[in-house]
Amino acid sequence: MTTAKAPHVTGPVSFLGPHGTFTEVALKSLLPDADSVSADSVISALDMVRTGAAVAAVVPIENSVEGSVSTTLDSLSSGESLVITAEVSIPVRFALLVQPGTALSDVYAVATHPHAQAQCLGWLRSQLPQAKLIPATSTADAAAVLAHMTNVLAGPFNAAIAQPLAAAHYGLDVVADNIGDNAEALTRFVMVQKSGSLPPSTGADKTTLAVFMKQDHPGALLEILTELAVRGVNMTRIESRPTRKAMGDYFFSIDCEGHIDDDRVREALMGLHRICGEVRFLGSYARDDGHAPLLRPGVLNADFDGAQVWLSNIRGGLNGEQGE
Repeated sequence: MTTAKAPHVTGPVSFLGPHGTFTEVALKSLLPDADSVSADSVISALDMVRTGAAVAAVVPIENSVEGSVSTTLDSLSSGESLVITAEVSIPVRFALLVQPGTALSDVYAVATHPHAQAQCLGWLRSQLPQAKLIPATSTADAAAVLAHMTNVLAGPFNAAIAQPLAAAHYGLDVVADNIGDNAEALTRFVMVQKSGSLPPSTGADKTTLAVFMKQDHPGALLEILTELAVRGVNMTRIESRPTRKAMGDYFFSIDCEGHIDDDRVREALMGLHRICGEVRFLGSYARDDGHAPLLRPGVLNADFDGAQVWLSNIRGGLNGEQGE
């Protein structure tokens, strides 16, 4: 897990709870000393920012195994405008939690979220082939219910798959750690705030957009991609999401390299604004991995500045080659 940087905030920060979730781990990575407030859903966490009950929210947006978190994408693309100001990627580390005194051989049923179950299925089949699998609303909820059982032998389950942080929070033991089938799995989280001042450009940034077409027609997506490509703006993620207005009506959720203060990104956004029905700017922020984009000649800020000088000289009646 990288050391993430987030803008300083003063006030409560909401997160997708309950306590002991991967989202809480992400929050602690971004803002170790934050006054955190648990929310029962992504929508609730973001609405707390919109209403002023929180100054920021930390929510999941993408998983390397399960894909993007559609609720987050859709919630950011509608309603009062919010912007992403930081991101962090957390390794998906699962552990089998039990009440103190329970051995692995005692486990007869395991509760967890279905996504966690899917990512630990190989280990479960190998180590606990006879154990019953019980769905839970979240990994942390499974741990919380297990911790409060007064007679674990008579309960519907006696183990839970959750983030190891949940063990410390709920007073449980880790009887098996790192049980996920994909050791490289990551979940990406973002910190979201009300629109306002943006983090400064670092040279290794992302910009997130929600792009709505004016009308569906042949080549509409190509037109959008062209506005980015001709200016050297590389996408790191693109997917379509329903607008919920009509069948077949979609918008595009895009992450691209660069910051709105970069000339190539700024000009691409203006190009998109000209051809699209709506372009919702969802933030420019430092990349968690620190990777700077590889820029071809002609798309550096200096290249755009030089082109502007060249054009100004033409308009001033000078030889166009001056100012090159």
